[in-house]
Amino acid sequence: MNRRRQKKLSKRLVEAATFGDSTNIAALLRAGACPETRDTDGTTPLYAASVTGATGNVLRLLAAGALPNTESGRGAEGTPLCAAACWGHAETVSALLAHGADPRLREDHGTGRSPLEWAKTGPHPETIAVLLAAGA
Repeated sequence: MNRRRQKKLSKRLVEAATFGDSTNIAALLRAGACPETRDTDGTTPLYAASVTGATGNVLRLLAAGALPNTESGRGAEGTPLCAAACWGHAETVSALLAHGADPRLREDHGTGRSPLEWAKTGPHPETIAVLLAAGA
């Protein structure tokens, strides 16, 4: 696949994940979009799906090869687990943890908040409990 086509697929995959478009996510992955891709802002599809708490899309991206600990953005975002924890998406947090997300991994290359710290800003007691049970 040429570079231009891959770039277009990448942008569309992040957009589909941002808007929770599971049908389009599946189609783009079948067309060869890389699940570890980034848009021009550095956002990964897995991060975008985690922010919205779209657990089905998170699972689809993980099954396609998205890595659960890849940090998104260029310093303004973070890990998918931090994103899901921040918004109290306990089911998404559980899915990410089940696929190897590190509950102790801090965003901003280790200098920012942890998923547990994000969950406590909510507060999101169910998400906090899931993270604590995972060793956060």
